[in-house]
Amino acid sequence: MARKKLSNSQIICIVLLWGILCFILISSGAKLDGQAIFAMVASGIIVFVPIYKQIRRRE
Repeated sequence: MARKKLSNSQIICIVLLWGILCFILISSGAKLDGQAIFAMVASGIIVFVPIYKQIRRRE
């Protein structure tokens, strides 16, 4: 089944939501240990790789 293409506004919303979640994690006062940093990097990969592929296919 083919995926529906993401519009620019959808991409912006996804990136902003990811950024807000990372900001909340950093500013919550919790200790930034290896597990928290790994979670942020892994979530970034999960968010940005499909967006990057989508943008690359447009060109």
